[in-house]
Amino acid sequence: MIIAIDGPAAAGKGPLARRLAQHLGLALLDTGLLYRAVALKVMRQGYEPSDAAAAVAAAQGLGPNDLEETDLRGEVVAGAASQVAVIPAVRAALLDFQRNFAHHPPEGAKGAVLDGRDIGTVVCPDADAKLFLTASLDVRARRRLKELRDSGLEAIPSRVLLDMSERDARDAKRDVAPLEPAVEAFVCDTSDRDANAVFAAVLEFIRSKNISG
Repeated sequence: MIIAIDGPAAAGKGPLARRLAQHLGLALLDTGLLYRAVALKVMRQGYEPSDAAAAVAAAQGLGPNDLEETDLRGEVVAGAASQVAVIPAVRAALLDFQRNFAHHPPEGAKGAVLDGRDIGTVVCPDADAKLFLTASLDVRARRRLKELRDSGLEAIPSRVLLDMSERDARDAKRDVAPLEPAVEAFVCDTSDRDANAVFAAVLEFIRSKNISG
């Protein structure tokens, strides 16, 4: 069983992915962490995130420990991740990692939930259920601001909004795997829905496709 969850930042993909994985007994991969880890490695090596050669080298040398870095959740790394994500060779380097996880989930799990930007369209076009979560830019910016402040990080509302708007534009306009729903995806706008309502709607969709759980 493979469940693909796509959508822009702060649409609610992460919490939903974790809840589905736990409820259905599936392995979980936040694919955004892969790009954040690449971006962090590039910056720590003194390069710009847009440096294709440095980003590709970082992607090819990515290891499990890189996904455990505590700095991966910051806004600077998030913005840098969207820059390395537009580099075709970076996406190619990480594609096999993601597909292998989906089709051969760790620890004997009966399937996997993958959360990202192009899971249903590119990484796992054969996914059993494809979901696309979205929300208005203002709502997503408020969510991200709260998340940052709850983590003890300083954040300026106008800056968070601008960063998110710029990331949305990069994700939607990139030549390789632009952010868009898969044709058969269940699209869920979370702007005015709480987590329980979103989970219930998504679970109903998954069960309608005769996926156990």
